[in-house]
Amino acid sequence: MKAQPDHHLLAIDTATAWQSVALLSGEKVLALVEQDADGSHARSLLGAIDRVLREASITLKQLQGLAVSIGPGSFTGLRVGLATMLGFRAVLGLPIAPVPTLEAMAWNLRDAKGLLVPVLKSRHNEVYWAAYEWLPESGLRTLIAEQVGPPGSVARALQGSNSCTVFGDGWQAYENDIRNAIEAVGGQVQEVSEETHRPSAVSVGLVGQRRLDGGQIAEQELVPRYVQRTEAEVKFDEQQGVSALERRRQRVASKLTQRRARPVPKGSDVRRRT
Repeated sequence: MKAQPDHHLLAIDTATAWQSVALLSGEKVLALVEQDADGSHARSLLGAIDRVLREASITLKQLQGLAVSIGPGSFTGLRVGLATMLGFRAVLGLPIAPVPTLEAMAWNLRDAKGLLVPVLKSRHNEVYWAAYEWLPESGLRTLIAEQVGPPGSVARALQGSNSCTVFGDGWQAYENDIRNAIEAVGGQVQEVSEETHRPSAVSVGLVGQRRLDGGQIAEQELVPRYVQRTEAEVKFDEQQGVSALERRRQRVASKLTQRRARPVPKGSDVRRRT
């Protein structure tokens, strides 16, 4: 079901350093503000939202819905974007459509043929990536859900295809590593235009509108899709050389040992459990 012409949707993407804010009416873009936030989403996002509203001569009260990119991406950027949209929902009572960042990026190349592999920079010399394709009647299909790993892991997206379109700031940062890995398995990489590499609030809005039309809205809780562990967990594991699950098991075992070692007061009916 298509949105009504006067259905105004505010969409934002703060998953990377590139900040994108758009106001849509159906599939028509009423206003778009994009900039390199350089880690300052908290300082610049509300100003960008105010600007798109003023450019389109729309007030917050005239909005019918919100769409927000939920990651994977920058931890700080995602939290700022989600917190802002949750604030709008609390004040205005508007529904929110959560949109995975890599899925929205595939909409940058809507109706393109062949395998689409959006790639975003992660941390620790790793990248986020996923694989999609556009089908003539059913639309976008997910072939491989979000992954995180070294740049060379992107080659796994081929799976029987001999070419793919790779794009995003992860591709720009690790082009040689990704290209070499893909060519090593007999694949080829298709090039795209410069603007396609950036996450776009327009794409977030297009996906979000369809989700709102289908009743797919965020519940009370709205959390980022991180895909990877936090940096603190990674550093701890590197220092300790054990997994998070094993650390948890060790803590439980230690507490049980301490409990069993406690002396039982004389005359007490308390019995130690084994």
